[in-house]
Amino acid sequence: LSMGLTESKVDSSPQSMEVTTVPTSPIAGQKPGTSGLRQKTKTFMSEHYLENFVQSTLDALVAEGVPVKGGTLVISGDGRYHNKTAIQIIIKMAAAAGVGRVWCGDHGLLSTPAMSAVIRTRSRGLAGMAPFGGFILSASHNPGGIDEDFGIKYNCENGGPAPEKVTNLIYTNTTTIKEYKLCCGLPEIDLSAPGSYTLGGGAFRVDVFDCVEDHMGLLQQVFDFGAIKALFAREDFSFVYDGMHGVQGPYAKKIFVDEFGAPASSLMNCEPKEDFGGPASASHGHADPNLTHAVELVARMGLNKEGREIETTSEPPVFGAAADGDADRNMIMGSRFFCSPSDSLAVIVANASCIPYFAAGLKGCARSMPTSCALDRVAEQLGIPYFEVPTGWKFFGNLMDSGTDAFPGKPVYTPFICGEESFGTGGDHVREKDGMFAVLAWLQILAAENPDPAKPIVGVGDVTKKHWEKYGRNYYARYDYEGVDKPAAEKMMAAMVEAQPALIGTTVDGMKIAKADMFEYHDPVDGSVSKNQGVRFIFESGSRFVFRLSGTGVAGATIRMYLEEYAAPDADLTKHAFDVVKPIADIALKISKLTEYTGRTEPSVVT
Repeated sequence: LSMGLTESKVDSSPQSMEVTTVPTSPIAGQKPGTSGLRQKTKTFMSEHYLENFVQSTLDALVAEGVPVKGGTLVISGDGRYHNKTAIQIIIKMAAAAGVGRVWCGDHGLLSTPAMSAVIRTRSRGLAGMAPFGGFILSASHNPGGIDEDFGIKYNCENGGPAPEKVTNLIYTNTTTIKEYKLCCGLPEIDLSAPGSYTLGGGAFRVDVFDCVEDHMGLLQQVFDFGAIKALFAREDFSFVYDGMHGVQGPYAKKIFVDEFGAPASSLMNCEPKEDFGGPASASHGHADPNLTHAVELVARMGLNKEGREIETTSEPPVFGAAADGDADRNMIMGSRFFCSPSDSLAVIVANASCIPYFAAGLKGCARSMPTSCALDRVAEQLGIPYFEVPTGWKFFGNLMDSGTDAFPGKPVYTPFICGEESFGTGGDHVREKDGMFAVLAWLQILAAENPDPAKPIVGVGDVTKKHWEKYGRNYYARYDYEGVDKPAAEKMMAAMVEAQPALIGTTVDGMKIAKADMFEYHDPVDGSVSKNQGVRFIFESGSRFVFRLSGTGVAGATIRMYLEEYAAPDADLTKHAFDVVKPIADIALKISKLTEYTGRTEPSVVT
């Protein structure tokens, strides 16, 4: 199976496949969350740390009956510091575990959605070639570098994150591990260009392939690239894309420049860097596409970090977008206009029929619980089943796999679109959120809204405002309090839950609390129950606030406070979201006693 690769000769005798067994002992704290295991880079570089986790994962897969021996495993990451070294270690461990083939993106790069695409589609249906899973080396939007963060996540044969049953078994293995195995005699694999390496006298093979081709090929089946190219050809259409020095750079160049004909100058920060630009960059190495961190893009689009208009020396581009470190997140902007992730999801679903893959109509959609209810209003009008799930992409994955061999006899909800307020949007083409998918969805919508080049260009702001006029507007904001003392944050959450029953029916600052609970999700597909998924307070007016502790940080806890107020189509839809939800924020801070518990008087980030 060449798959267009250049065969490379590597002198390797069967002796290179000799397995070395290394004694080890458990290392505390290796419990993977919804986004895998994240720690400081130096922790991952310490003796046995990475190896213990990888061995625990491989052992868990064997115990679950996954065909590891002779199978295909994908290994790549987002290009952050330690990525290439970790890949070489995992290749040697995979060989020792009896894996037959390892696939890597060139330069060790694969975006998180591209990893899902490779697992799902690269085998081209050839028997026995489909990967049993993949290791993604990423800490997503967390900063990279030797003094920053690193991470590892295992995705299963459907291309989605490992289910809780598997991650629990991995964690159990990390608490009892006594040894790990690797083939120390294997040579380092040259990841700098596509090539194929046959090792150990033919017992083991590593293929390095173009990291863009599989994901782009899949997206070409979803979208009409020709129509988008015609949009780019308009003289009055201008475009800017910020890769934030993450993994998306090669994808942006191949799709926007090579396919659509955008000038190379329209790409910002699209050279992947191990530290995402580091402390000296405008984003301070935070490859996180939001108003606070995507500083250069936001200014270029004519806004400040609060999303308010600023003076610009030239007219901002018609369309702007950004990706995070591993390219699963996105930010959508128009000229002097920020489209919130919640609104973006609702607009994409409302206009999905202009996207070829969804032309016959959606059969399902979903949002995470903290995401605004804008999607619900669209789904109700269109008569589409919609779901409110906990934060974590695996819950969407179950809905996408409903009615397949994984969950036979269950309803089919695909074609399917879903998203989270945390700048994640996706469809059922992969089993991860997909930053490029969201950008192409918007470009497809703009192409459909602009059929006549003689007429003035319709932009992101125009499309979103028209949407509000039909469905109303869910004014929305999120306050993040990062690096908070975890025990203090947990005490605050527990005290709120304890206070909830007595607060129902009471009025605070003129707003009556109609419902207050801790969100619990009963999965309609696999029957599992997920408890403690966020503290909710819902007012009689339909406005609400939500508190969650986030598990994506490395140091301390992050308290996320979500604020939402609905305005009907005939109400004032022109206000600034942060101003509208400020009274709800005041109530939330009063009820939670956040300052009292944490000492924080201001959020770290507002989006």
